[in-house]
Amino acid sequence: MTTHTNRHLLSQSDIAIRIERLVKAIQRTHSPAYKFIKSALGQERLQATCVSRYFEHIQRMVSLFDEDPSYDFSEHLQVFRDACQFIGLERSPIGLTCLSDDGTRYLRTEEMLNALTDRIRHLTSSKRYRRAAVNRRFQARDQQSTITEAVDWVLDSVPSTIVVRVDLHYSSAFQYRQRVEDVFADLDRLSREIERNEIFDHLIWHICSVEQGEDRGYHIHTAFLFDGAKVGCDVHKARQVGRLWEDITRGQGYCFNCNAYKERYGKDLGIGRLDRNDAGIRSKLHKAMRYLVKDVETQHLRVKPEGARCLRKGQLRKPTL
Repeated sequence: MTTHTNRHLLSQSDIAIRIERLVKAIQRTHSPAYKFIKSALGQERLQATCVSRYFEHIQRMVSLFDEDPSYDFSEHLQVFRDACQFIGLERSPIGLTCLSDDGTRYLRTEEMLNALTDRIRHLTSSKRYRRAAVNRRFQARDQQSTITEAVDWVLDSVPSTIVVRVDLHYSSAFQYRQRVEDVFADLDRLSREIERNEIFDHLIWHICSVEQGEDRGYHIHTAFLFDGAKVGCDVHKARQVGRLWEDITRGQGYCFNCNAYKERYGKDLGIGRLDRNDAGIRSKLHKAMRYLVKDVETQHLRVKPEGARCLRKGQLRKPTL
């Protein structure tokens, strides 16, 4: 879960990931949310199950779908939303409410969560739900192929290439109020800067990928490929991009400069200054770039603005003389 200055506050990203965990937990078991056990004397007691703990912050989970912006949701969030609507679960001034099937009474909280669990389990058995993860993996493979072709074009265009990899994050103090549409707005600002800012002079190609992680919430992986004959120090160039990101986010963002820690890549180093005559450099650069779309299961966006593109690729530019 995202680290906050205020630990009790959960971000939009945190809530979305909690919903995903809940749906996956229900899918893994046949257990209800709560068991109602009667004693020999006819007294009833509740027993928590392995699913119960995933319903913490259930009101926040439901409220995620009451917000104004139009969103596209992952299959896990869509299943949760559809299940809430199907059983008639609603928010009210007194909390969450849900009528019994015959409409004669409001269900107790535990009964309501059992009904929600049953419906989620039913929906996760559908072909549409199962197909979503397969489609996401297929899309990732297709994107990797496109990236590989672009990388090869760049390597063939110039004798040497400066590859800059920076990861763009948001400070923990601001993450709890971070919204996905704000991230895409910042990405739009970055895209405009790429077209006009002198930092990106001699840029041949770039790629940006908006992702969502459990530890750092929303973030953006980026790679910039420059003409090595016109650009000098790769670490300095990465720092320039980082300072620009801080300006774009009004101090709320920070940058991880991958080029400053090239030793971490060992023999697989595919960033920095690359010579196209190096026989092994092409596969290393392919691997470095494919990282931006490889982790489709844990880093994909669970919620995004309707129609938004999570992966943005720049136009290939011919090197200037």
